[in-house]
Amino acid sequence: MTVPTYADQFAAAATNGGGEGPSWLPALRQKAFERFAALGFPTTRDEDWHFTSVTPIAERTFKAIKPAPTTLSLSDLEPWLVDAEWHRLVFVNGRLEPQLSNFSGLPAEVQVSPLSEALREEPAWVESHLGSLAGFDRAAFTALNTAFMQDGVVVRVPKGEVVEVPLHILHITDAQAEGGAIHPRLLVVAEPLAQLTVIESYAAIGTPAYLVNAVAEVSVGNGARVDHYKIQRESIDAFHVGTVQVTQGRDSIYHSFSFAAGAALSRTNIYTKLAGTGGEARLNGLYVLDGPQHADHQTFVEHLAEACASRELYKGILDGESHGVFNGKVYVDPIAQKTDGKQTNKALLLSEKARVDTKPQLEIFADDVKCTHGATIGRLDELALFYLKSRAIGAESARALLTYAFAAEVLETIEIDALRVALERDLFERFTQLRLE
Repeated sequence: MTVPTYADQFAAAATNGGGEGPSWLPALRQKAFERFAALGFPTTRDEDWHFTSVTPIAERTFKAIKPAPTTLSLSDLEPWLVDAEWHRLVFVNGRLEPQLSNFSGLPAEVQVSPLSEALREEPAWVESHLGSLAGFDRAAFTALNTAFMQDGVVVRVPKGEVVEVPLHILHITDAQAEGGAIHPRLLVVAEPLAQLTVIESYAAIGTPAYLVNAVAEVSVGNGARVDHYKIQRESIDAFHVGTVQVTQGRDSIYHSFSFAAGAALSRTNIYTKLAGTGGEARLNGLYVLDGPQHADHQTFVEHLAEACASRELYKGILDGESHGVFNGKVYVDPIAQKTDGKQTNKALLLSEKARVDTKPQLEIFADDVKCTHGATIGRLDELALFYLKSRAIGAESARALLTYAFAAEVLETIEIDALRVALERDLFERFTQLRLE
């Protein structure tokens, strides 16, 4: 276990200036690290981690990446930009690269700042939000992020402001990230009636082994809407743990889409609290695994007010010896009458050795509610395969077509055409290539 090693790193970081910032920040970091040290890394004895062992992370020592000038250009990032017209912030090995970023076209009223800048210019406002949503009392990785959080993004959309063009936050790693740890932080505050689309992308050039431990805090005000897409295509030898913690106000909408296709081991937590009457949460996701990959998705929707709705659709495609985990929990508070919740999880196994563990959970303490959940695990339909082959479609192409069709339902929930088309293309090419090798 490497907690003592992280203690040494934490002490060294504080000595070397890691404690700089507003007066409250070192205290927050210290409290978070003490909590991480007390909790340690989770084990499979913890119910929420029962199917996911983080031993490969806990037994390695991931160190802070030394700052170095990037040699990457925009042409190197082209595969992950999706749309060059989007506002974008590009982080290379955990650090913002201004020359690769371009968000000057945002409305003047909308604040988008690197975390370091926001801490310097609006420390009181940041203090009132940072760490207020993503608690770390029982979350070791969130505590570790809070202790070591480095570059990040702070987004504040004022009341009634609608940002038409998506904001793309691209985290890219290269060979310099080998053996390193990155702890990005995202804070989004959409004030009442505001609207914003955020796309977080995580990708790598080459196959370095590193750890990304990301935390996002999202506040969706009364009548506001936030569309939040997370695209995880890390190095196949990397580790990725990401937590998204959301609080929603009255008549607000939070739409999340999580796509996971990279990393040796990944875990994505998406938690939202429907705290205002009439709020709506839509949590969708797709994970595509092969070889020895392991991907774990955890969702938790807390209905804490009346007449709120939640919809979840997660799908997994698993090949090789991969292992998928989905745990979706819905809690309905006694006050949350007229709750309408639906959760669906489906997995497609493409090999005999692939497996998935799924665990839908409902905790309902109100009596006037409508909540359902369902989970299915299956293989490709042999009758459909036979039909396609009888129409002169080759066996491999038929499998690719049916696999793509399985994913299409959840991909259609992506409301940004360019992003949906890009993921559809990636998915189709991936399975076509795999089957033709």
